[in-house]
Amino acid sequence: MIVFWFLLIALVVVVAAVTLAVVGGGSEAVLPDSEPDRVADGLPENRPVVRADVDALRLPVAPRGYRMAEVDDVLERLAAELAERDARIAELSASAARAVDLGKAGQ
Repeated sequence: MIVFWFLLIALVVVVAAVTLAVVGGGSEAVLPDSEPDRVADGLPENRPVVRADVDALRLPVAPRGYRMAEVDDVLERLAAELAERDARIAELSASAARAVDLGKAGQ
């Protein structure tokens, strides 16, 4: 019977010690504060983003970070869509310029 009480008290002491170690047991925290969720992405602020900007973009990796393969897939898709958009805009701009030139020539 004495062994039972001894083991019970020892178990309570061990559980309390582990709990204090995990929780912090005082003003000192076990886990450090995480870094803020701000990324200095390096994308230009004074001009439109182009494909080369997205190709050069590298997001930081953290222990509680992201799945790199998924983000890389998204960035590749974004870069391709931006390139396609830019090509279409250039095509439409050239077409509009030709139409204006033809309009001026017909006057």
